Amino acid sequence: MTTTINEFGTITLEPAPPTNNLTRGRRPEWLRVRAADSPKYRELTALFRGQRLHTVCEEAMCPNIGECWGRGTATFLLMGDTCTRSCGFCKIKTGRPGALDPDEPRRVAESIKQMGLTHAVLTSVNRDEQPDGGAWVFAESLHWIHELVPGCTVEVLIPDFKGDWAALQVVMDAKPEILNHNTETVPRLYRTVRPQAKYMRSMELLQRAKRMDGEALTKSGIMVGLGETWDEILQVMDDLRTHDVDIMTIGQYLQPSRFHLPIARYYTPDEFARLKEEGEARGFKWMECGPLVRSSYHADGQAHLSPRQR
Repeated sequence: MTTTINEFGTITLEPAPPTNNLTRGRRPEWLRVRAADSPKYRELTALFRGQRLHTVCEEAMCPNIGECWGRGTATFLLMGDTCTRSCGFCKIKTGRPGALDPDEPRRVAESIKQMGLTHAVLTSVNRDEQPDGGAWVFAESLHWIHELVPGCTVEVLIPDFKGDWAALQVVMDAKPEILNHNTETVPRLYRTVRPQAKYMRSMELLQRAKRMDGEALTKSGIMVGLGETWDEILQVMDDLRTHDVDIMTIGQYLQPSRFHLPIARYYTPDEFARLKEEGEARGFKWMECGPLVRSSYHADGQAHLSPRQR
């Protein structure tokens, strides 16, 4: 794999040729999903277009978009559709982002109100060119949601802000019920999977978030099928628990295009069930494991664990 670096310090990956035939061909039966189309799906599509909003469901080609949109839930993608990083697994485009939209947080909250959501999930692209990484957009969005949709719980899936803990404090001061930051993979694979991130920086972020707001649930997730070993997965579980993480998600990596990292292997539903058992034995309050699991899958159920709900 070769890399090039642009003016933002963004590394562009050129994947090596696939070493097996898993990149192409038929997926296992347990990875097949129905086409995303229903009256509710079309309704949400019109809503998001009308409000000029993005969702990670579309930009990252989530396999659950039909199921989630069909029951009226979605994950909002803040700060545009262009990321300053180029992770080897992600479909979101990389490049020079446009200016931040100060009215976006209000429109997000209005959409949540119109959808009748009782739990909302917000994430974003990385905006490394911004002084605070765009932390204020998360905080302002939380403010508007609390203002327009009282009682709606919120999960924020945030970037690492390059280790800017003052930026993290801005987000935590806005009181999300769940603070999510994905570890994505095992430390050994970071150079190819998350070349601009640092494993221990992500761990530190999760622990600091818990210390900043003891009532907030912390959450992280990884993909499997990128070449990690079983023992490496268990070590990530142990590390997350050491850093006070409450919720963990594990799902199968699916190559979004031939330009992304190849799939090393498919995990079976039985293996995901074993991983769920391993996590529960380690004391996670919630383990969401399965071939099609993504960060916000069944997130509304996890929100009921929040001390603020009680």
